[in-house]
Formats: sequence, C-alpha cells, structure tokens
Amino acid sequence: MPVSVSYPGLYIEELPSSARSIAAAPTSIAVFVGYTHPFKTSTPGQPVRIFSFSDFEREFGGLFVSASIDASLPHAVNQFFLNGGSDAYVVGLVPRYQINDGTSQAIAAATATLVTTGGSAMFTALEPTDHPQFQPVVTLGNVRASSAGGVLDTADFTIAYGTRVETYRGVLLSQAALDAGINRSSSLVRIAPPPGGGTLGTAFASTSIPPLTLTSTLPANLVGTFSSLDFTGVFQANQPLDKVDIFNLLVTPGISDNGVLSAALAFAERKQAFAIMDPPRNAGADSAAPPVMVELFKSGTIPLSTNGAIYFPYLKSTNPLTGDAIELPPSGFVAGIYARTDARRGVWKAPAGLEAVVNNTTGVVASGRMNDQAQGVYNLAGVNCLRTFPGSGTVVFGARTLVSANPSFQQNQYVPVRRMTLFIEQTLLQNLRWVIFEPNDEPLWLAIRTTVENFMLSLFNQHALQGTKPSDAFQVKCDRTTTTQDDINLGRVNIVVAFAPLKPAEFVIIKIAHLAGQSQ
Repeated sequence: MPVSVSYPGLYIEELPSSARSIAAAPTSIAVFVGYTHPFKTSTPGQPVRIFSFSDFEREFGGLFVSASIDASLPHAVNQFFLNGGSDAYVVGLVPRYQINDGTSQAIAAATATLVTTGGSAMFTALEPTDHPQFQPVVTLGNVRASSAGGVLDTADFTIAYGTRVETYRGVLLSQAALDAGINRSSSLVRIAPPPGGGTLGTAFASTSIPPLTLTSTLPANLVGTFSSLDFTGVFQANQPLDKVDIFNLLVTPGISDNGVLSAALAFAERKQAFAIMDPPRNAGADSAAPPVMVELFKSGTIPLSTNGAIYFPYLKSTNPLTGDAIELPPSGFVAGIYARTDARRGVWKAPAGLEAVVNNTTGVVASGRMNDQAQGVYNLAGVNCLRTFPGSGTVVFGARTLVSANPSFQQNQYVPVRRMTLFIEQTLLQNLRWVIFEPNDEPLWLAIRTTVENFMLSLFNQHALQGTKPSDAFQVKCDRTTTTQDDINLGRVNIVVAFAPLKPAEFVIIKIAHLAGQSQ
C-alpha cells in the first residue's frame, strides 16, 4: 500500500515481487490398473496411493496364485518397487468368472465343513483354490480337554498352502477365541459355524480328525476372468481415477487387448501422462518373418499414441510364493527403471542403456532372445527391446515411443523427449493457477514471463536442454504479440514456451581409417 506521508524526510515502502516460484512436478508417480486379490481387495475400483509393496499387501492382499485369474498386477507392483519405484496408485479390479453365454458370476471362496458327532464348523479359504497345488489344507492335532474337565475344547491347528504354513497351538475352541486368534491372524482361512448355526466348540469333539482340503470347482463353460469392460470403465471421465490430480505413468500389466490399450492411451493423453505397455504373452522374437510385433503394429492391434511406449519380451523371475520360475510382463520392471532414472539423472535422460539394469530377473524368456539384426527390425517399428548382455545383465535397450516409425511425429520419436514435454506441461499447469482472474495486462505478462523463464533457466542449468546459452535452449513469450485485444476481451492470456530438448544418442557411428606408412 502507498506510504502515508506527513513530515519532510525519507520513507520506506516494500514492494511485493511480481515473480512467483515454480515447484517442479513429479515425474514418476505410477498408476497400476488390473486384477488384484479376489477376496482381500479392500476398495475395488478406487485409486489407492501406496509407497511400498507392504502397503500393497495391506490394501490389496499381495501376491496370489490362480489358474484362472491373471495375477500380473501384484507382481508388476512388486517389480516396480524392486527396480526403483517409490510412489504409486493402484486401482484394484475384482475379477469375475466370464461364462461363454455372455453372463458372469462372482468368484466365491472355497469352503469345507467339518462334521462330527458333536457339531460342525465351516472353514473358508482366503486364497484362490482353483490351482491344484494351492489349496489350503487344515490339520487338527492334539485335541484335548481343558483342565475344567470333560469337554474337548482346545486343539493345535496347522494350515498349509503351497510353501506357506501357519501353526496355532492350544487354541481354545470357541468362536470368541477363534476370532481373536486364527480368524484375526491367519491369511489363509476363517473358521465359523456353518450357515444355520451349530455348536462350534463341540464340532471338534473327536481326537481323530482327518485333514481338510478346501477346494473350489470352476464353473462350466468358463471363458476366463478377463473382461475389457472392467478396465475401460476406469478410464472414463469423472471416474475416481480421473479425479487424481497428477500422475505420470500408466501401467496395465499383462494386458494386450486393443480396446483396453486404446482407452488407456486416450486417458494418458488427457492427463498428460505416459503409458507403458506390454506385448502379447505369446509374441516371440524367433517367430517367422516378418516379426509378430511388427505385424501387430501394422494391423492396428497395437494402438498408436505419442504418450506411450511398448516393451518386449516377457522376463523370467522367481515367484516369491512358490519359489518356482515365472514369466512376467516387462511393464512393472520398466516403470521402476523410469523412476530410478528420473531420480538419478532426470526425466530428460532415456530410461535405457547399460545402466538401465533390470533387477530381480534371470533374463528374457527363451522365445524373446534376439540378435542385433532382429532388434533393428523391432526398434525401427517402435518396439523397445530388453536384452541380456554378458557382463551387464538384462537391460532396457530401447527408448522409442509408439509413433516413432511415423515421419509426422519425429519430434516425439523418443521417450525422454515426450516425457520432458509432459513434465513441463504438468509443472506449468500446476504452478500457474495464480494467473486466473488477475488483471490481463502488461504487469501480469511480465510476471508470467519472469516466473516461467526462471523455471526454464533452472532446467538449463541442470543440463536438461540443448544449447550453450539460455537463448539457444528456450524462449518464453507472453506479451501483445501472443495476447491480442480480442484475446483480452475473451478473458484469455496466451503463453508460448519453446525449448530445445536433449535427444538420446541412439546410433553411435565409429569411423576407422588406416594411416599410410609414415617416414620416421
């Protein structure tokens, strides 16, 4: 405010700065969309923010084994954190059995009822039981009477599921005790009276109880559990995920359905995010020429977008639940490498090269091994390959977007260039809201220019832009040449930000010449 003057002398008036600070937007917040545990997903369809795989286990039940449900998403989230990721949202979808007559039905938990002369008890599985090697087996032992005498009311419980074993000793056989003990602690079963009631404590009134195996029967005419509608609904406007303010990476692990990928890419474009896509599970590098992946691009099976990249092939790893070898889609691994590269080098560095080592893998699947000539075909088509090199391990060895083969999109040919653009867009969108409703004239334009130039200069000083001086690296315009009187009358202010992005050295050409004999 103006200083009120009354006496001859000097007065001090502090003037507010017209420049505002800009906080850089995040670059590697990932969103995972896919099927999660059918019985332990706490908030299906809602985006839940997590910062570790322990958070995922608490909210979505962790890893699971199933013969009919695609378990790619839990493994992808695990690999994201193992490879450098630290911040993610998960939209867990609860699968349903899809029947070939067009109907669907919920997946019910397997149950087994123990019936003795003294009563009955129902055991309900908390894990899928449609895999013959993974069905909970409950064994009771040392059933005995309490010191009060007479009634058989304590027992030892052993619950086995694959390699997981839970043991509970001296359990009091009452519903209250079971709720406070096994039902509260076990991740494998729940114990309760069967429907219709019954005396639970006396259900175990036998010293010889055979092991109970909890099995489930798949419905007849089962098609599977995948439904594209489960996914496409997530990407609609005004749905819960659309209301997440900012994220950067969109992952649908193991999904190669054209409808789902098209909806995911359209959603990523609208949210200034970048989609990381997986190839079909059966696509291999040793397929007959021309390569399958290239044909999928040509046929339109893989949709095209500047805001996406596809990685190939699947990777081998070890299933923590079983200890067995497992083949996993690459997107979860790659999303973690994006985050790791952003933290170490910046979003302007390609998440590829010999330093982009993939953790927790034993290499690419056998059908995905390739030589340089084979990768050349894939690379020019926009398929980013994962390769295993002696002494380096398995690395991401491609950094092209889905549209890289189209000459019309050369400025968005590379993943780091497109992601750098999205980073600047998100940063300015998040930090220029103060401009709204300000008087639209020279003082505002000067403040905008100063604010944006300071941010772009900070990027230049981090070596994130081309050029030896700032004027070569970026330009910011906001004045009467960008905002006309008609724009002012319509309430618009136009800002033009141009920058020279860094592009990766994809092809390194070494020229060698022999020197002719020289006189000494």
